[in-house]
Amino acid sequence: MKMLSSWWSPGRVNLIGEHTDYNQGYCLPLAIGRGCTATVSRIDDDVIEIESAQRDMPIEVPLSQLRPGALDAADEWAGHVAGVVWAMRARGHPVSGLSVSVDGDLPPGAGLSSSAAMECAVAAAVNDLLALGMDQSGLVEVARRAEIEFVGVPTGGMDQLASLYGEAGHVLLCDMRSFEVTPIPFDLEAAGLTLLVVDSRAPHQLTGGLYAQRRNSCEQAAQLLGVAALRDLTLEDLPDAVGRLADDRMRRCTRHVVTENDRTLAVAQLLGNGQIRAIGPLLTASHESLRDDFEVSVPEVDLAVEVMLTFGAYGARITGRGFGGCAIALMEPDQARAASVGITAAFAGRNYIPPISFSVTAGAGTHPVEPA
Repeated sequence: MKMLSSWWSPGRVNLIGEHTDYNQGYCLPLAIGRGCTATVSRIDDDVIEIESAQRDMPIEVPLSQLRPGALDAADEWAGHVAGVVWAMRARGHPVSGLSVSVDGDLPPGAGLSSSAAMECAVAAAVNDLLALGMDQSGLVEVARRAEIEFVGVPTGGMDQLASLYGEAGHVLLCDMRSFEVTPIPFDLEAAGLTLLVVDSRAPHQLTGGLYAQRRNSCEQAAQLLGVAALRDLTLEDLPDAVGRLADDRMRRCTRHVVTENDRTLAVAQLLGNGQIRAIGPLLTASHESLRDDFEVSVPEVDLAVEVMLTFGAYGARITGRGFGGCAIALMEPDQARAASVGITAAFAGRNYIPPISFSVTAGAGTHPVEPA
């Protein structure tokens, strides 16, 4: 019987395919080299003890009170841990008292999926410690339930798929209807390229009303158009579909989702053919659609994209669900270094919070590590 289990799970960058996951569409994320480690051990008391290296005070949740809404808003971060245990118990797994310690290097609020990394690391560690026998699809399910039902963030599941199925040197083509994951080569080093990430440090808030508003517009549009999800519409269907919708936001949301699915599949095909630089214009078109039709960008992110394109990026876009967070660009390494300096100067010129820039590669998914 194991006494301790420690697992690491990565954050993700979504190369393209934004706000398509909850529309049962396609997305193309990659796991990155930053993430979260969860170390789990058994305790005799019927509580979940949760501590974080990034927080001053631990949280203790009695198992008898383990239910959605049990934690105060200030302790929401711990809900991503407690929610995993709740979801496992809801599936009938005999999870009793645990001590859970988490540590990570993903900036919260940047849109790099720090919450899903925490959920997946905890789920994998508990599964291993207690020999529950869950496979990757089961871990995805409990991590999603933790986020959607326990924490109350109605996401689509892409983040958990990227964390658990991540593969070094590959992006993952995720079909969010079947949850099928297909790795596609994305070896930046071999291509002599870099994927620059700029954390705008404009706060990324998913539990507010704007995200739910966009999702509701998509779901209402699908219902009015008589399809199960907007994923079922093609580019050929789009003019008629937009013409049948009276609400302007529904029209623009529908246009974004349909064109974004098409762009995502086009990027996947180009990468499969080894044409990595050719994906650039599709990345930029994605940003324009998210900025103008879906309206989820912010001035800081738009500025970062503008500067990266000025410095020669093949393509640049907002990544993550928006309302803050990060921008990415596919660039030559020398251009990326120059762009990082240029973005910092441009942000200073507008009195924005100084951004943080770094490069990422496609890394491995959730795996065990030696306890610290």
